[in-house]
Amino acid sequence: MLSVEELNEKLLDLAFSEDIGDGDHTTLCCIPADAIGESKLMIKQEGIFAGVEIAKKVFHRFDPELIVDVYIEEGAHVMPGDIVMSVKGREQSLLQTERLMLNILQRMSGIATMTHKYQQALIDAGTKTRVLDTRKTTPGMRMLEKEAVKIGGGMNHRIGLFDMILLKDNHIDFCGGVHNAITRAKQYCKDHQKNLKIECEVRNFKELDEALAEGCDRIMFDNFSPEDTRKAVEIVGGRCETESSGGITFENMIPYAKTGVDFISFGALTHSVKGLDMSFKAAGSDKLQIK
Repeated sequence: MLSVEELNEKLLDLAFSEDIGDGDHTTLCCIPADAIGESKLMIKQEGIFAGVEIAKKVFHRFDPELIVDVYIEEGAHVMPGDIVMSVKGREQSLLQTERLMLNILQRMSGIATMTHKYQQALIDAGTKTRVLDTRKTTPGMRMLEKEAVKIGGGMNHRIGLFDMILLKDNHIDFCGGVHNAITRAKQYCKDHQKNLKIECEVRNFKELDEALAEGCDRIMFDNFSPEDTRKAVEIVGGRCETESSGGITFENMIPYAKTGVDFISFGALTHSVKGLDMSFKAAGSDKLQIK
């Protein structure tokens, strides 16, 4: 299995290949190879800044001689007009790395911003419920998007299909019920010497009773109402972790959180996020000023 670093390296390989191809002919035709300049990254929208480490990797992967100065670290609350970093070096390199760096930073910052909004609202409501992401991520960018969730104050659910067992409705139906699904999961872990947490999705109180009888690490309440969620949390009584999922949005999440559920998972954190607006402009450009 590839490490996070190896996965990100492969992502950058593909990203540079699809963007530059056999050469950035616009830059090559009009910018001298020895021209040296500086560009600055300016924030144009309030939010949470995320992605500085991968941005550095983009620059240094393409041109190790680029000098990156970071003024505002990731996780910080930023405002329009903030200059978060400057990069000095060959102008050709600055131009060829600009779009890839912006694409990554804007998306990661957008995810961090949305996650922070959700988690802070739950805290302000006086709950201890934590925000979870899902596997509804952009192919190839999962590690970066899940890192952005953590930067925004949320928590990662499983990374992929390999680091946790999550028995969802289709698994349960194919197995013939919750009892069979959990029993097989435990036997699989024993047979293959896998120390994996087991989570089981339940759709009603009958399945909840079965899951509790078999025992697992976490139970997910799928499309329960807030009232049923409160009842389910009381039935579980702290015997395992609890999670709410399905049809929960920023607008209706507080009643769920106030039931005492441990986690609420939101696919929207990664599949419906809007990138945070920012720009990378030559030092001295009038476009570095917020109008």
